[in-house]
Amino acid sequence: MCLSLPDVEERLSHGEPTWFVRGKKVFVQLDDHHHGGDHLGFWCPAPPGVQAELVELEPERFYRPPYVGARGWLGVRIDRDPDWDEIARIAAEAYRMVAPVTLVRRLDAEGGPRRGAPPVR
Repeated sequence: MCLSLPDVEERLSHGEPTWFVRGKKVFVQLDDHHHGGDHLGFWCPAPPGVQAELVELEPERFYRPPYVGARGWLGVRIDRDPDWDEIARIAAEAYRMVAPVTLVRRLDAEGGPRRGAPPVR
């Protein structure tokens, strides 16, 4: 899913699969029971206020990740029957937050997932 976005590469960072825009900026990092956590999920940057709203509304699906949560990043569980279309939109929004404008335009021109905060079920 992440590799389908323009100029994305995957490599390990801090022992977890991580996706980078142009090899530099992280936009998604897998959270595979990180430090003994009880979930499988991923972390990504989120628009201002989205993390707090989603964690409050649906704490069984969304969480504040360690290290980057204080900067507004969102933790998203993927071990509880995820809606993969929603996951694609969340990843694309994270991509848009760190990618250069030229790549965002390319994503939109190619018909990538549209902008907007992830809908809450």
